[in-house]
Amino acid sequence: MDIDSPHSDSDNPPTAGAAAAAVGGVGGASSSSSSSAAASPSRYESQKRRDWNTFVQYLANHRPAALTLAQCGGAHVLEFLRYLDQFGKTKVHVGSCPFFGHPNPPAPCPCPLRQAWGSLDALVGRLRAAYEENGGGRPENNPFAARAVRLYLREVRQHQEKARGISYEKKKRKKQPLLPPPPMQRTATDHHPPPPPPPASAAASSSSSP
Repeated sequence: MDIDSPHSDSDNPPTAGAAAAAVGGVGGASSSSSSSAAASPSRYESQKRRDWNTFVQYLANHRPAALTLAQCGGAHVLEFLRYLDQFGKTKVHVGSCPFFGHPNPPAPCPCPLRQAWGSLDALVGRLRAAYEENGGGRPENNPFAARAVRLYLREVRQHQEKARGISYEKKKRKKQPLLPPPPMQRTATDHHPPPPPPPASAAASSSSSP
């Protein structure tokens, strides 16, 4: 399968296992450790560190010349994301495919496998945070927050929604109706008000009776 990447065959990109582990935790099972769970990093932090190491290795093996972190821009992030497509597992139908827009194709087809939009979006979020944590510079210079990267992710999302016949919209949780508070129950200690006095006519008739 052709690689959707501007690099030539002479490049030396990250290994397949490292690059695949950079998206969605594919092949990224953490090794066992004798340290306690409280001392070990979270799953998110472990994945973020693997993602960052893979990207740094990608920059070091960049052709025609290696890139430093300071030289990295939004265009290099796009190259990295396209490079990762070769490790994708999501079938994205082309326009000429009879299953284009079909969420559940009834038969296999030769359409390419790509990284799912959700995996790329999560990857960019982790690398954006890792860039700032590793002294990449000011947040406004973060290449993972570049406008070109945001537009690319939006295009990938829209294209995959049409090609796969699905929607990435998050389902809104229905708001529960507000119920009135329950009536207050009287207890044995509650004080009842005294009964009202009898009418004046009743009081007069009772006093005149023998």
